[in-house]
Amino acid sequence: MEKWKKMLLNTVTLEEISERFNIPLDKLKSLSERLGIKITRYYYSLIKEKDDPIYKQVIPDEMEFEKHNLMTDPLGEDKDSPVKSIVHRYPDRCLFLVSPFCASYCRFCTRSRKVGDPDKINLSFLDDGFNYIREHKEIRDVIISGGDPLMLDDSIIDKILGTLRSIEHIQIIRIGSRMPCFLPHRITNKLVKILRKYHPLYINVHFNHPDELTENAVKALAKLANAGIPLGNQTVLLKGVNDDPVVMKQLLHKLLMARVRPYYIYQADMVEGTEHLRTTVQKGIEIIKSLRGWTSGIAIPHFVIDAPNGGGKIPILPKYMLQLNENETILQNYEGKKFRYVQPYAQRNEMKKFKKVCKEIFEKNLNPTNIPLKSTYSDLYQRTEVMEKKNA
Repeated sequence: MEKWKKMLLNTVTLEEISERFNIPLDKLKSLSERLGIKITRYYYSLIKEKDDPIYKQVIPDEMEFEKHNLMTDPLGEDKDSPVKSIVHRYPDRCLFLVSPFCASYCRFCTRSRKVGDPDKINLSFLDDGFNYIREHKEIRDVIISGGDPLMLDDSIIDKILGTLRSIEHIQIIRIGSRMPCFLPHRITNKLVKILRKYHPLYINVHFNHPDELTENAVKALAKLANAGIPLGNQTVLLKGVNDDPVVMKQLLHKLLMARVRPYYIYQADMVEGTEHLRTTVQKGIEIIKSLRGWTSGIAIPHFVIDAPNGGGKIPILPKYMLQLNENETILQNYEGKKFRYVQPYAQRNEMKKFKKVCKEIFEKNLNPTNIPLKSTYSDLYQRTEVMEKKNA
């Protein structure tokens, strides 16, 4: 048996957690009913003390019992699931759920309603997923997820990637995995040899704190990068874990040093049982403001909210554009200084001509059939009048 498989069979027991952190065993068992408690010994060894940033991600808290009007399916994935293994929300890409299991279970997991349950994510659903993707030729990008796809045997990963690559309209394959963080030993030479056959292949990893980028993790990432696989990182903003500009900057810098491009910072999803781990949106904006201009642009991920009930990812930015009109844009930089960017002259001239037409239609009370209603031009004319006076 391979080393990584042996390590997965020897995860931390509830009794060990109870003894080390003085948590009643019956409470741990009760908390595990919402989401199973599973932690690799490797990741468990990174915990320095109770309630530290590593602890908070994998050790349950009694506050998980609190409801706070949160949701079991906060992103509305189930309503966008035409077959059991597929979530098809965006026009040209889909999510392909292939494994119900993870090396360790995150307490903030968006898919906690499914993870660990083979009745909800199962290899027997793969063929339905492949058939759906074949039939929907608009899909050019498939994101393989779960659970964690790298929990599967090499032969199964090879089969999944090979089948997807044989579908003519599939251009890009992506894998989402937290294995380089939870169990970097999984990134074997044999696995990498399989992965590199299916370019263009991208892998999005998941690191939330600089302490997770250990020597073992960096070596695993290097194997993937050396195989020509572009790596991105998806971080979840979590209270008491990384909701600090200094900590976040350290994480992003360490990721770049490991050849991983920071991709997203997610505002934590509204998952039932995670209220104690959620931050305000203002905190995320504060972190982005602390990065933009103060560190390399390549180190700055997109801060997004994956909108509840299937709204998709919406980027959130600090307010850098203060005013926009036909003549100019007023901007504010990272230091708070204001700057004026002038619009192209030709377009300003076109706007003047357009205003003249609007004025004529408005004054003559015209309403020709081939143009919008007079009220539309009246509104445009009056708005341009106000704008001209403001800019005078």
